[in-house]
Amino acid sequence: MTSTKINQNSLKNVRITDNFWSQWINTISKKTIPYQWKALNDEIPEAPPSHSVENFRIAAGISDGEFHGMPFQDSDVAKWIEAASYSLFHHPDKSLEEKIDQLVDLIEKAQQDDGYINTYYTVAKPDERWTDFSHGHELYCAGHLIEAAVAYYEATGKDKLVKIVSRFVEYIDSMFGPEDFKRKVYPGHEEIELALFRLFKVTGNEKCVNLSSFFLRERGTQPSFLLEEKTLIGERDRWFGLDYHQAHAPITEQTTAHGHSVRAMYLYSGMADLALETGDKEIINVLKELWTDVTNKKMYITAGIGSQGHGERFTFPFDLPNDVAYAETCASIGLMFWAKRMLEIENNRDYADVLETALYNGVLSGISIEGTKYFYVNPLEVVPSAVEHRFDHKHVEPERVSWFGCACCPPNIARLITSLGQYIYTITDDKVNVHLYMGNETKFEVSGQMVHLIQKTNYPSCGEVVFEVTPDYPVNFDLSLRLPSWCQNYQVVVNEELVDLELGSDGYITITREWKKGDRVVLNLSIEVEKVRANPFVRENAGKIAIKRGPVVYCLEQIDNGPLLSNIFIPRDEKPTISEFSTNKVEIQFLGVRVDETKWSGKLYSSEEEALKEITVKAVPYWFWGNRQTKEEMLVWIKEI
Repeated sequence: MTSTKINQNSLKNVRITDNFWSQWINTISKKTIPYQWKALNDEIPEAPPSHSVENFRIAAGISDGEFHGMPFQDSDVAKWIEAASYSLFHHPDKSLEEKIDQLVDLIEKAQQDDGYINTYYTVAKPDERWTDFSHGHELYCAGHLIEAAVAYYEATGKDKLVKIVSRFVEYIDSMFGPEDFKRKVYPGHEEIELALFRLFKVTGNEKCVNLSSFFLRERGTQPSFLLEEKTLIGERDRWFGLDYHQAHAPITEQTTAHGHSVRAMYLYSGMADLALETGDKEIINVLKELWTDVTNKKMYITAGIGSQGHGERFTFPFDLPNDVAYAETCASIGLMFWAKRMLEIENNRDYADVLETALYNGVLSGISIEGTKYFYVNPLEVVPSAVEHRFDHKHVEPERVSWFGCACCPPNIARLITSLGQYIYTITDDKVNVHLYMGNETKFEVSGQMVHLIQKTNYPSCGEVVFEVTPDYPVNFDLSLRLPSWCQNYQVVVNEELVDLELGSDGYITITREWKKGDRVVLNLSIEVEKVRANPFVRENAGKIAIKRGPVVYCLEQIDNGPLLSNIFIPRDEKPTISEFSTNKVEIQFLGVRVDETKWSGKLYSSEEEALKEITVKAVPYWFWGNRQTKEEMLVWIKEI
C-alpha cells in the first residue's frame, strides 16, 4: 500500500481562494465561531442554555454550582476549539488564540490528579466513572478533546493541550486493554478510535494505535458487557439494542450498517484509520461492503443518512421517508470523514462523489447563510402544519434555530468547513489525486520535488477548472482528475492543446508528463440539469423526480411556488432554464402544472377529473432552503406527469 503524504498537516499548505467556499470560511471564522463561543457561555438570550464552559469552571474549582446539560456537554467545547483552531489557518486572530489559550488553561485546571477529564462525572457523578459506556460518553468526549488538541497544535505549534490529553490517554490506557488486569470494554459512542490515530501522527506514541485497535477489535465480542449496563434499554426498546451501538458483532463481521448513524460513521472512520495503519485487507473488504450498503441502499439523494428519528438510526434498505427523515447534519459530516479515509485507502470516485454530495447538500443545509442558525435534522419535505401537530414529526424543525440543548451539530459543521483544505487532494509518492474542485493554492512534495499548484474555478456554477502547475524543477508525476459520475461529457486541455485521455477504472482522468513551470491544464466538465429517479423500492418516491445540477440537489420552496407543493407536477419532456441569482447559487425553472385547488372548495373527495393549470416551477439549491422565508413548505421529490 502506498502511503499518503497529505494528512492533517497539509491544511497549512492549502489556501482556499474559491469565491463560494472562501465566503463560507469567512462567515464561519468571523460570525459563527464568535457566536458559538457566546452560546457555550450562555450569552445568547434566545438560545437554550449550554453551560459548557461553566461546567469546566465548576470542575476546576473556580466556580460553584451544579453541572448542566447532556453527559457529553464537554464535546461542544472541544469541537469549538477545533473549529477555532482551523479558522486560524485562514484568518490569524491573536485575540481568538488567546481565548483558546485561556480555555486550555481552564481544561488543565479541570483535569484530575490521575489525568481524567470529564466535567459531568467530575461534578455531577464523581462516584460513577466508567459505569455507563452505553450513554455516558466519557470516551467520546475524550476523543473530541484529543482532536481539539491536535488541531490547536497544528495551527499554533502550542503543545500544552496535547500534553494534557496525552496524560488522559495514559490514564485510559491504564484502565482498558487486552491485558489481564485491564477492563475489556469499548465506547458506546465511537469517536476516540479515530482521534487516537490523529494523536499518534503528532506524538508518535504507539499506545495510541494499540489502544484504538483494542477498542475497535473488542467491539462486538459476545456476550457483550453492554447488556449488563442498567442504561442499555434494549430489552424495553428494540431500537436501542446492541446493533444501535454497532456492538452486535465483531467489526470484521459487520457488512451492513445498523444503529445510530453518527456512531456508525465514526466507527467506520476509525476502522479505515486502522486499515491505513496496518494494511488489514479483511477490514478494507468489510469497509467496502459497508460502503455499498450505506450508499446504495440507505442514503438520501442529499447524502443524508439515518432515516429514523427514534434512535437517530438506520432502519432497513430503501426506507427513506422524506417528511420524517432524520438525516442528522453530524451524520453527513461523519460520512465525509469516512469517505476521505476511503480515498486514502484507494482512489475511487465513488467515495469522492459521495463526499462532495454530502458537502453541498447534507452538510451545508445544516447552517444558515449568516452562520448563526442551524438544522439538526435535514428532511426532504417540510409541511409546517404537520410539524406543529403530528407527533411523528416532532424532531423536524420548519426553520433553523439559534442553538440546541443537544448541540453537537453546530460546532461540528464549523470544524468541517474550516478544515475543507484537507479534503481536496490525496498525494502519494508520484501521483496527485484531485477529489474536489474548488479554488485554492497549495504546495506539496511529489516525486521528490516541491510543486506549487493553483486551482481556479467557479464550480459548481460552471464546469471549467483551471490548474496552474509550477514545480521547483521539472518533475514527472501523474495528475489525476475526478470525473464526477453525473458528468457525461468532458474535455482536457494541456497547454492549449486538446488531449484525448481515457477514463480510468477508478473514475479519474490521469495526465502523465514531465511538469514544468507554467504548465496549465483546463478541465471542462459538462454540468447539465438532471431529473433523477429513485429505486422503485423507495416507496415514497414512486412517480417522482428530484432535480440535480452537478453535485447540487434542488428543492421547491413555498416562497417561489406557493403552498401545497405536493400538488405540483413537472412534465416528463419539459426542459429547464437556469439563471445564477448569486455567487454559485443557480435557480432552475421548469414549465409545470399544478392542481387547481380552487375547484375543490367544499369537497373532501370527488370522482371528477382534476383540473390542472400551467405554472412556472422554480427550484433552488437544497442547502439554501429556509434562508429567505421561515416556516414555509419545502419539497425535494416532485411528481412527474
